[in-house]
Amino acid sequence: MPQHEDDRPSGVLFFAGIALILLGAYLFFMRDENISTGSVFAYFWPTLFVIPVGILLHWLYFGVFGRNAVGVLVPAGIVTTAGIVCQIATLTDGWSYLWPGFILAVAVGLFELYWFSGRNKALLIPINILAGASLIFFVAFSIGNLIEKLALGQPFLAIVFILAGAFLLAARRSTP
Repeated sequence: MPQHEDDRPSGVLFFAGIALILLGAYLFFMRDENISTGSVFAYFWPTLFVIPVGILLHWLYFGVFGRNAVGVLVPAGIVTTAGIVCQIATLTDGWSYLWPGFILAVAVGLFELYWFSGRNKALLIPINILAGASLIFFVAFSIGNLIEKLALGQPFLAIVFILAGAFLLAARRSTP
């Protein structure tokens, strides 16, 4: 049975639900910090100011202008993706390894242009280059950061190298 217009939750209820989920996540992860207006703005500025601009731009394309304004999708994808990256980085203090998300944001904006316009295959070249560069940088910086935080960095890496060397020596002796 299709939903009628009256059965759907309004946009206000949707944003109120998102706000409550984010506030609950904030309370769960930031147990030692007092809640104040300043701390809410400090942790949720991307959700309050950046992501709504991206959603507004998407709404302009899908709800107002339609196919006549396909170019609005590029900034819409960039701003929305950058806002999500900023929100995750702010909540996790992961700026040092999440910055490749900004390169990915441009790829997302161009992909939206590709997907909803005439599917110009030439757009796939910069999309793939940017997405690939973002993935390479993300993996490189994430692995380095993970090793550093995992077990005090250098001692952990030293143990890994010692074990890998011992494994190679043992494997060498067992081969005929």
